[in-house]
Amino acid sequence: MDRLDNTIRPYAWGSPTAIPHLTGVEPTGEPQAEMWMGAHPGAPSRTTRGSLVEVIDANPEAELGKAAVAKFGPHLPFLLKILAAGAPLSLQVHPNLEQAKEGYEDEERRGIPADAPHRNYKDANHKPELICALTEFDGLCGFRDPLQAAGLLAGLGVDSLKPYVDLLHARPEDAALREVLTAILTADPEEMAHTVAETTAAATRLGGDYAPYADLAHHYPGDPGVIAAMLLNHVRLQPGEALFLGAGIPHAYLNGLGVEIMANSDNVLRCGLTPKHVDVPELLRIVRFEAGDPGVLRPEASPDGEEVYETPIDEFRLSRYVLAEGAAARDLALDTPQILLCTAGSVRAGEHELGPGQSVFVPAGEKAEVCGAGTVFRATVIV
Repeated sequence: MDRLDNTIRPYAWGSPTAIPHLTGVEPTGEPQAEMWMGAHPGAPSRTTRGSLVEVIDANPEAELGKAAVAKFGPHLPFLLKILAAGAPLSLQVHPNLEQAKEGYEDEERRGIPADAPHRNYKDANHKPELICALTEFDGLCGFRDPLQAAGLLAGLGVDSLKPYVDLLHARPEDAALREVLTAILTADPEEMAHTVAETTAAATRLGGDYAPYADLAHHYPGDPGVIAAMLLNHVRLQPGEALFLGAGIPHAYLNGLGVEIMANSDNVLRCGLTPKHVDVPELLRIVRFEAGDPGVLRPEASPDGEEVYETPIDEFRLSRYVLAEGAAARDLALDTPQILLCTAGSVRAGEHELGPGQSVFVPAGEKAEVCGAGTVFRATVIV
C-alpha cells in the first residue's frame, strides 16, 4: 500500500479556499481547482517507489491484477479527483468510445498537433464521469424538456430570445433542441453579445430560478453559453448525492466541492462558457439531444457497510465507507487496484494515518485494513 502525494491543478475556476479548508492547510490565495489521484501522465501521483505511472509500468499485473490488465490494458483506467469549483466550468460534452477513436484517428491522420488549441481529441478513450458532492454542489446536467426551457426563456421578456422560444415549441423534441443549440452557437457574435447582455439584466432583476444564469453571465459576459445553459437542467446536490455524466450529455459544474472519478481521458468538446475553441459541427455530432431527468444518484448500502454509486460502465466503481470509532477494522482487499481517499475524520489504512484529502494506492490482492472514525471513498474497477 502506497501513500500518494498528489498534484493540485490551479485552474482559474478553482476555489482558493475549499481544498485548503478540507486538508487543513493555509490558503495560498491562488485558485486550487483539482487534486489528481492516479496515473494520468499529465500529473501522476507520487509514491516512495516513484510516480504511480512508473510503479504500474514496472509490473502491471502485480499492481493492477491479471483480470484488469486483460480487460483494460497495462494502465490504471480511472482518474480520481477532489474538485473545487469556485466559478463555473465550461459547458461541455464527452464522446463515446467509438466517437473518441474515430475523432482521434482522424486528427492524427490530419497531423493536428496534440497541443493545438483547436484539437478536440487528445486520446482515443471515452470519458464517462461521476461527481459526488462533499458540500452543496451546483451543476447543469442534460437537457430540460423543451417546453420548460421555452417557458424559462420566455419569462425573461427579451425580444431576441423569441425565435428560440418558438423553435422549442416545435416537434419532434430532439430536432427542436438541436435547432436551438445550433442557432445559439452559430449566431452573429455581436448580436449574441447584445442578447446575452439583455438576458443578464433580466435574469439579475428577476433572481430566483434565473439567479444561476445571472452568475454565469457575470463570469462569461457576452458568451452564448449563457443562453445555451438555460436549455439544461439545473441541479443542486446535497452532500453524498452524485451525478453520472455519460457520453453526449451536456453539462457544467457551477460551484461546490466534490469527489470526481472518470475514465482516464482528456477528451472534451465545449459548448460555451469558455474562451477556448468551440467546434460546432463536431459538437453537434457528439451531443445527445434527449431531454430528461438528470438522475441524481444516492449510494446503495451493502451489508458490510459499503455504499456504492452504481454506474453503467466498468472503468471505475466509486463507493464510500462511513467508519465509526471503536468498530472492528475492515479488510477492503480486492483483486483489482484501488485508491482509498479520506474526506472526513481520521482513518488508518494499513500503516498509514489519513486525514481529509489524503489517499493511498492499494495494489490488486493486497491486504487493505481500514479503521477509525471518518469517511473513506474507494475507487476501483469492475472486471
